[in-house]
Amino acid sequence: MRTQVGIVGAGPAGLLLSHLLHLRGIESVVLESRSRAEIESTVRAGVLEQGTVDVLVEVGLGDRLQREGVVHEGIYLRFAGKSHRIDLHALTGGKAITLYAQHEVIKDLVAARLAARGELIFDGPATAVLGVDTATPRIRLRDGREISCDFVAGCDGFHGVCRKAIPAGARTDYPHVYPFGWFGILAEAKSSSKELIYARHDRGFALVSTRTPELQRLYFQCDPDDDAEGWSDDRIWEEFRLRLAGEDGFRLLEGKIVQKGIVAMRSYVVDPMQYGRLFLAGDAAHIVPPTGAKGMNLAVADVLVLSRAFAEFYSSGRTELLDRYSAVCLRRVWLAERFSRWMTAMTHRDPDADEFTHRLQLAELEYVTTSRPAATSLAENYVGLPMGS
Repeated sequence: MRTQVGIVGAGPAGLLLSHLLHLRGIESVVLESRSRAEIESTVRAGVLEQGTVDVLVEVGLGDRLQREGVVHEGIYLRFAGKSHRIDLHALTGGKAITLYAQHEVIKDLVAARLAARGELIFDGPATAVLGVDTATPRIRLRDGREISCDFVAGCDGFHGVCRKAIPAGARTDYPHVYPFGWFGILAEAKSSSKELIYARHDRGFALVSTRTPELQRLYFQCDPDDDAEGWSDDRIWEEFRLRLAGEDGFRLLEGKIVQKGIVAMRSYVVDPMQYGRLFLAGDAAHIVPPTGAKGMNLAVADVLVLSRAFAEFYSSGRTELLDRYSAVCLRRVWLAERFSRWMTAMTHRDPDADEFTHRLQLAELEYVTTSRPAATSLAENYVGLPMGS
């Protein structure tokens, strides 16, 4: 098999890159180790920045997103038993976020690629990426077949094979593990709030968000080594009630819990995001804690930069944008890491912190919710910084 760009991974990064390349007349093949049914049904968070929404609409993927996505013009920071609204729309000149689950984005991308007769290989895991420091890199499949290409785009996530193709001496890894996790549930219940609630409590953090009018996604901070199955539904709802309690009359609407699990909290960055003719994008290159809602948005930003670089190469033979790919993307990645860590530190209770640190945390929340410049800084990061070029 032969193609121009071999793409490993059919998550948002790989599928969107393939779509962007198709619009520019560049051939690609997408390889995915899972089945189509699996990638289209894996429910994950989906807070889309304004820039991400704009990109998807611009490239013809906005019909269902604009019809079914839920636009939020603000978020709430809740502490000391009261909610304080951050008006994202007013503080950023009209920008907002859209709640649209990641698996719905994937459905739209898969449908677009199949409609364009794009080459998508499901249940076809790549076992190795070879010759990335040559002019003809290859992707080897489990059945022994190989795909020869001009470039390889590694969009296969943190545990994929692509990052491992970069020699250890040619990259620097920046890992960070947080001392807590998120206990997440999906519940069949009515929405408790029109906008997301980030709650800080002495028992730990809690998050209230909406997937659909009848399906809610909620999280609370937990021990990462805890056993999700050891929590009964009654105990889970009681924990949410305690962390969201207050004198302002807020009431959490409860329902049947249809999914529960524990999410690890970590950060990771690899530098550089490229080696020879291999380019990493999305979770293959960086992980952010979910507090800042940046994961999928960083993947979109990466492939937007990468597609422009490939387009320049195939139209003129120039490699300036390809050479700058890592530097351009990492600037935005580190800004997102900074914001995600700041949001996490402000809203989570560190089990090893002293009371002095906890009081500083409350002071930070008080400042952010009473200072317009501080609230503006949060808002402009939350709705998304400009995507690099």
